[in-house]
Amino acid sequence: MTLAVDRLSFRYGQRSPILDGVSLRIERGEALALLGPNGAGKTTLLRCILGLVKPSAGRVTLDGRDIHIMTRREAARLVAYVPQTSPTYFAFKVIEFVVMGRTPYLRTLGRPGPEDRAIALHELKRLGIGHLADRSMAQISGGERQIALIARALAQRAPILVLDEPTANLDYGNQLRVLEIISSAVRRGHSVLLATHAPDHGFILGGRTAMLKDARIVAAGPAVDVITSERLSALYGTPIKVVTHTEDGRNHRICIPDIGQIRAESEVSCARVSS
Repeated sequence: MTLAVDRLSFRYGQRSPILDGVSLRIERGEALALLGPNGAGKTTLLRCILGLVKPSAGRVTLDGRDIHIMTRREAARLVAYVPQTSPTYFAFKVIEFVVMGRTPYLRTLGRPGPEDRAIALHELKRLGIGHLADRSMAQISGGERQIALIARALAQRAPILVLDEPTANLDYGNQLRVLEIISSAVRRGHSVLLATHAPDHGFILGGRTAMLKDARIVAAGPAVDVITSERLSALYGTPIKVVTHTEDGRNHRICIPDIGQIRAESEVSCARVSS
Protein backbone atom coordinates (compact mmCIF):
# COMPACT_ATOMS: atom_id res chain seq x y z
CA MET A 1 0.00 0.00 0.00
CA THR A 2 1.50 3.33 -1.13
CA LEU A 3 0.61 6.59 0.61
CA ALA A 4 1.14 9.63 -1.62
CA VAL A 5 0.72 13.28 -0.73
CA ASP A 6 0.72 15.33 -3.93
CA ARG A 7 1.24 19.13 -3.84
CA LEU A 8 -1.03 19.47 -0.85
CA SER A 9 -1.94 22.91 0.49
CA PHE A 10 -4.16 23.96 3.37
CA ARG A 11 -5.24 27.30 4.78
CA TYR A 12 -8.03 28.74 6.90
CA GLY A 13 -9.91 31.37 4.92
CA GLN A 14 -7.62 34.12 3.67
CA ARG A 15 -4.86 33.45 6.19
CA SER A 16 -1.35 32.45 5.23
CA PRO A 17 -1.13 28.79 4.22
CA ILE A 18 -0.43 26.24 6.94
CA LEU A 19 0.71 23.83 4.23
CA ASP A 20 1.95 24.96 0.85
CA GLY A 21 2.60 22.43 -1.93
CA VAL A 22 3.64 19.54 0.30
CA SER A 23 4.51 16.27 -1.44
CA LEU A 24 5.48 13.00 0.25
CA ARG A 25 5.46 9.34 -0.68
CA ILE A 26 5.66 6.27 1.56
CA GLU A 27 5.91 2.80 0.08
CA ARG A 28 4.90 -0.50 1.66
CA GLY A 29 7.23 -1.49 4.50
CA GLU A 30 8.81 1.96 4.68
CA ALA A 31 9.06 4.40 7.58
CA LEU A 32 9.16 8.17 7.22
CA ALA A 33 9.94 10.42 10.19
CA LEU A 34 8.40 13.88 9.88
CA LEU A 35 10.39 16.58 11.70
CA GLY A 36 9.47 20.21 12.22
CA PRO A 37 9.27 22.92 14.87
CA ASN A 38 6.07 23.79 16.71
CA GLY A 39 3.59 25.42 14.35
CA ALA A 40 5.22 23.99 11.23
CA GLY A 41 2.00 22.25 10.16
CA LYS A 42 2.77 18.63 11.12
CA THR A 43 -0.55 17.97 12.84
CA THR A 44 -2.52 19.64 10.04
CA LEU A 45 -0.69 17.46 7.52
CA LEU A 46 -1.61 14.35 9.50
CA ARG A 47 -5.25 15.46 9.67
CA CYS A 48 -5.31 15.90 5.89
CA ILE A 49 -3.74 12.48 5.39
CA LEU A 50 -6.32 10.90 7.70
CA GLY A 51 -9.13 12.54 5.74
CA LEU A 52 -10.28 14.57 8.77
CA VAL A 53 -9.90 17.90 6.96
CA LYS A 54 -10.00 18.60 3.25
CA PRO A 55 -6.96 20.29 1.71
CA SER A 56 -7.30 23.59 -0.13
CA ALA A 57 -5.37 22.07 -3.04
CA GLY A 58 -3.61 18.83 -3.91
CA ARG A 59 -4.63 15.39 -2.76
CA VAL A 60 -3.81 12.37 -0.62
CA THR A 61 -4.01 8.97 -2.31
CA LEU A 62 -3.77 5.36 -1.17
CA ASP A 63 -2.63 3.19 -4.07
CA GLY A 64 -3.90 5.92 -6.38
CA ARG A 65 -7.31 6.36 -4.71
CA ASP A 66 -8.13 9.77 -3.23
CA ILE A 67 -8.78 9.33 0.50
CA HIS A 68 -11.25 12.22 0.53
CA ILE A 69 -13.70 10.40 -1.72
CA MET A 70 -13.60 7.24 0.40
CA THR A 71 -16.09 6.52 3.14
CA ARG A 72 -14.76 6.77 6.68
CA ARG A 73 -15.05 2.99 6.98
CA GLU A 74 -13.00 2.43 3.82
CA ALA A 75 -10.30 4.86 4.91
CA ALA A 76 -10.13 3.35 8.40
CA ARG A 77 -9.43 -0.07 6.93
CA LEU A 78 -6.39 1.38 5.18
CA VAL A 79 -4.99 3.95 7.63
CA ALA A 80 -4.77 3.63 11.42
CA TYR A 81 -3.95 6.58 13.66
CA VAL A 82 -1.99 6.66 16.91
CA PRO A 83 -2.39 10.00 18.72
CA GLN A 84 -0.20 11.24 21.56
CA THR A 85 -2.95 10.26 23.99
CA SER A 86 -6.64 9.47 23.98
CA PRO A 87 -9.23 11.26 26.14
CA THR A 88 -11.62 8.30 25.91
CA TYR A 89 -9.66 5.58 27.68
CA PHE A 90 -10.60 6.15 31.30
CA ALA A 91 -13.92 4.28 31.28
CA PHE A 92 -12.61 1.15 29.55
CA LYS A 93 -10.61 -1.95 30.27
CA VAL A 94 -7.48 -2.33 28.14
CA ILE A 95 -8.99 -5.15 26.07
CA GLU A 96 -12.17 -3.12 25.45
CA PHE A 97 -10.10 -0.16 24.33
CA VAL A 98 -8.05 -2.21 21.87
CA VAL A 99 -11.17 -3.91 20.49
CA MET A 100 -12.26 -0.43 19.34
CA GLY A 101 -9.72 -0.86 16.56
CA ARG A 102 -12.10 -3.42 15.03
CA THR A 103 -14.85 -0.81 14.50
CA PRO A 104 -14.27 -0.42 10.71
CA TYR A 105 -15.20 -4.10 10.28
CA LEU A 106 -18.45 -4.03 12.27
CA ARG A 107 -21.89 -3.53 10.83
CA THR A 108 -23.83 -0.41 11.78
CA LEU A 109 -24.73 -0.74 15.46
CA GLY A 110 -22.95 -4.09 15.44
CA ARG A 111 -21.05 -5.42 18.44
CA PRO A 112 -17.54 -6.91 18.42
CA GLY A 113 -17.49 -10.70 18.36
CA PRO A 114 -15.10 -13.37 19.64
CA GLU A 115 -12.84 -12.97 16.59
CA ASP A 116 -12.46 -9.23 17.22
CA ARG A 117 -11.58 -9.87 20.85
CA ALA A 118 -9.08 -12.56 19.83
CA ILE A 119 -7.36 -10.16 17.41
CA ALA A 120 -7.17 -7.48 20.11
CA LEU A 121 -5.74 -9.90 22.67
CA HIS A 122 -3.23 -11.17 20.10
CA GLU A 123 -1.89 -7.64 19.59
CA LEU A 124 -1.71 -6.99 23.33
CA LYS A 125 0.29 -10.18 23.83
CA ARG A 126 2.56 -9.45 20.88
CA LEU A 127 3.36 -6.03 22.34
CA GLY A 128 4.04 -7.50 25.75
CA ILE A 129 1.05 -6.21 27.72
CA GLY A 130 -1.37 -9.10 27.41
CA HIS A 131 -1.37 -9.41 31.20
CA LEU A 132 -3.01 -5.97 31.38
CA ALA A 133 -6.03 -6.93 29.26
CA ASP A 134 -8.52 -6.79 32.11
CA ARG A 135 -7.01 -3.77 33.84
CA SER A 136 -8.58 -0.32 33.62
CA MET A 137 -6.91 2.04 31.18
CA ALA A 138 -6.90 4.61 33.96
CA GLN A 139 -4.84 2.32 36.21
CA ILE A 140 -1.89 1.56 33.94
CA SER A 141 1.20 3.68 33.31
CA GLY A 142 1.59 6.28 30.57
CA GLY A 143 3.97 4.02 28.66
CA GLU A 144 1.54 1.11 28.87
CA ARG A 145 -1.31 3.33 27.65
CA GLN A 146 0.77 4.39 24.66
CA ILE A 147 1.48 0.76 23.81
CA ALA A 148 -2.26 0.05 24.13
CA LEU A 149 -2.91 2.85 21.62
CA ILE A 150 -0.53 1.17 19.19
CA ALA A 151 -2.18 -2.21 19.86
CA ARG A 152 -5.55 -0.64 19.00
CA ALA A 153 -4.12 0.64 15.70
CA LEU A 154 -2.60 -2.75 14.86
CA ALA A 155 -5.89 -4.49 15.67
CA GLN A 156 -7.37 -2.27 12.97
CA ARG A 157 -5.35 -4.31 10.47
CA ALA A 158 -4.65 -1.23 8.35
CA PRO A 159 -1.51 -1.38 6.18
CA ILE A 160 -0.62 2.26 6.96
CA LEU A 161 0.12 3.61 10.44
CA VAL A 162 0.14 7.35 11.14
CA LEU A 163 1.61 8.29 14.52
CA ASP A 164 1.62 11.76 16.08
CA GLU A 165 4.54 12.07 18.52
CA PRO A 166 3.89 8.62 20.05
CA THR A 167 6.80 8.93 22.52
CA ALA A 168 5.83 12.35 23.89
CA ASN A 169 5.93 12.47 27.70
CA LEU A 170 7.40 8.96 27.99
CA ASP A 171 10.54 8.10 29.91
CA TYR A 172 13.60 7.07 27.90
CA GLY A 173 13.06 3.33 28.35
CA ASN A 174 9.45 3.49 27.17
CA GLN A 175 10.47 5.70 24.24
CA LEU A 176 12.86 3.01 23.02
CA ARG A 177 10.28 0.30 23.61
CA VAL A 178 7.66 2.14 21.56
CA LEU A 179 10.15 2.82 18.76
CA GLU A 180 11.08 -0.88 18.61
CA ILE A 181 7.39 -1.77 18.36
CA ILE A 182 7.05 0.68 15.46
CA SER A 183 10.20 -0.70 13.79
CA SER A 184 8.79 -4.21 14.14
CA ALA A 185 5.58 -3.11 12.40
CA VAL A 186 7.67 -1.76 9.51
CA ARG A 187 9.53 -5.05 9.25
CA ARG A 188 6.18 -6.83 9.01
CA GLY A 189 5.25 -4.68 6.01
CA HIS A 190 3.40 -1.69 7.47
CA SER A 191 3.96 1.75 5.98
CA VAL A 192 4.64 4.20 8.81
CA LEU A 193 4.47 8.00 9.01
CA LEU A 194 5.82 9.22 12.34
CA ALA A 195 5.60 12.89 13.34
CA THR A 196 8.20 13.59 16.01
CA HIS A 197 10.24 16.32 17.65
CA ALA A 198 13.20 13.96 18.18
CA PRO A 199 15.47 13.82 15.12
CA ASP A 200 17.19 10.72 16.52
CA HIS A 201 13.99 8.82 15.74
CA GLY A 202 14.81 9.10 12.06
CA PHE A 203 18.08 7.27 12.65
CA ILE A 204 16.48 4.66 14.92
CA LEU A 205 13.75 3.81 12.40
CA GLY A 206 16.36 3.69 9.65
CA GLY A 207 14.06 4.85 6.88
CA ARG A 208 13.51 8.26 5.34
CA THR A 209 13.04 11.65 6.94
CA ALA A 210 11.22 14.79 5.82
CA MET A 211 11.62 18.25 7.34
CA LEU A 212 8.63 20.60 7.42
CA LYS A 213 9.12 24.31 8.05
CA ASP A 214 7.13 27.41 7.15
CA ALA A 215 4.43 25.27 5.51
CA ARG A 216 6.84 23.56 3.11
CA ILE A 217 8.99 20.44 2.93
CA VAL A 218 12.52 21.83 3.07
CA ALA A 219 14.35 18.48 2.87
CA ALA A 220 13.41 14.84 2.29
CA GLY A 221 15.31 11.64 1.70
CA PRO A 222 17.19 8.90 3.56
CA ALA A 223 17.61 9.83 7.23
CA VAL A 224 21.41 9.57 7.06
CA ASP A 225 21.44 12.15 4.27
CA VAL A 226 18.75 14.53 5.51
CA ILE A 227 19.55 14.73 9.23
CA THR A 228 22.66 16.89 9.30
CA SER A 229 23.97 19.47 11.76
CA GLU A 230 23.31 22.31 9.33
CA ARG A 231 19.76 21.27 8.48
CA LEU A 232 18.75 20.60 12.09
CA SER A 233 20.18 23.92 13.26
CA ALA A 234 18.26 25.75 10.56
CA LEU A 235 15.07 23.76 11.20
CA TYR A 236 14.91 24.44 14.94
CA GLY A 237 16.73 27.76 15.05
CA THR A 238 19.37 26.59 17.51
CA PRO A 239 22.83 25.01 17.10
CA ILE A 240 22.61 21.20 16.92
CA LYS A 241 25.35 18.71 16.12
CA VAL A 242 25.06 15.26 14.57
CA VAL A 243 27.75 13.09 16.11
CA THR A 244 28.91 9.69 14.84
CA HIS A 245 29.65 7.02 17.43
CA THR A 246 31.41 3.83 16.33
CA GLU A 247 30.75 0.58 18.18
CA ASP A 248 31.56 -2.97 17.08
CA GLY A 249 32.65 -1.60 13.71
CA ARG A 250 29.29 0.08 13.08
CA ASN A 251 28.58 3.81 12.93
CA HIS A 252 25.67 5.20 14.95
CA ARG A 253 24.53 8.80 14.59
CA ILE A 254 23.05 10.82 17.45
CA CYS A 255 21.87 14.43 17.70
CA ILE A 256 23.05 16.67 20.53
CA PRO A 257 22.79 20.41 21.27
CA ASP A 258 25.92 22.35 20.38
CA ILE A 259 26.35 23.73 23.90
CA GLY A 260 29.49 25.69 23.09
CA GLN A 261 27.83 27.52 20.21
CA ILE A 262 24.62 28.08 22.18
CA ARG A 263 26.58 29.66 25.04
CA ALA A 264 28.60 31.81 22.67
CA GLU A 265 25.45 33.10 20.98
CA SER A 266 23.84 33.72 24.38
CA GLU A 267 26.84 35.74 25.56
CA VAL A 268 26.78 37.85 22.41
CA SER A 269 23.04 38.46 22.87
CA CYS A 270 23.51 39.44 26.53
CA ALA A 271 26.36 41.77 25.60
CA ARG A 272 24.15 43.52 23.04
CA VAL A 273 21.36 43.99 25.58
CA SER A 274 23.70 45.35 28.27
CA SER A 275 25.27 47.81 25.84
